[in-house]
Amino acid sequence: MFHEYRDLISELKTSDRYFQTLFEKHNTLDQRIKNMESRLEPGTHDEIEVLKKKKLSIKDELYALLQKISLSRAKH
Repeated sequence: MFHEYRDLISELKTSDRYFQTLFEKHNTLDQRIKNMESRLEPGTHDEIEVLKKKKLSIKDELYALLQKISLSRAKH
């Protein structure tokens, strides 16, 4: 995810609590979705779709944060 920001992601996962929390939520949702799709965990098609939308929303927020921080650093 976001390979162009790999170094920044590594840094923020240890230095920014909000980013770390969002990143963990994204990964947790991703795993739940995979488990539901492979029938390791119960879940209906509709439940999976709701989780996918939440995951995408978090991914969008992570990307926006990465862009903002990267742009801010480029200006300095």
